[in-house]
Amino acid sequence: MQGVLSVLRSLGLASSVLGAAGCVADTAELDPDVSGVEQALACPTPTPTPPALVVPAGTHLSFSWSARGTQNYVCKQAADGSLVWTFVEPEAVLYGPSGHVAGHHYAGPTWEAKDGSTVVGTRLAGATVDPTAIPWLLLQATTNTGQGRLSKVTYIQRLDTVGGLAPTTGCDAEHTGAAADVDYTARYAFFR
Repeated sequence: MQGVLSVLRSLGLASSVLGAAGCVADTAELDPDVSGVEQALACPTPTPTPPALVVPAGTHLSFSWSARGTQNYVCKQAADGSLVWTFVEPEAVLYGPSGHVAGHHYAGPTWEAKDGSTVVGTRLAGATVDPTAIPWLLLQATTNTGQGRLSKVTYIQRLDTVGGLAPTTGCDAEHTGAAADVDYTARYAFFR
């Protein structure tokens, strides 16, 4: 099985084949105990990226990590006086393609790799692909720190989201200041 990945690497196709599967574009992230074909077959067929979320020409996918965590909200008064669930921050663990913990995602929005490098992004565009999930996003890096995986990231896409939407009930005068942490999963694609 590992021979298939070796052949793909020798032809320079491992990244493109696996990247096309939507799960990994950085063959350095591959689990050496699982063949490239097995990893590609284990990946779901990706939904096409909406045009508004396409990265600029000349930017290339470096790698992608999956995330599992919560989108955190607080019940507070909006500008119009109504009480609404207001987004506060994400809190998620980031996973590499073999399922190992690769980092942490938190307020900023910030992504932090286990090597200590970070990238903070700002939202450029969003698209609702699934009305039962938080939008897919395109973000641009505003700050990078460290010397690791995230130090040269220029764009981030949030894709394949499941869950994470603000609650639709429970934010009223009796619950002002209450918190709601809503489970979500997503895939973050990092570009240079």
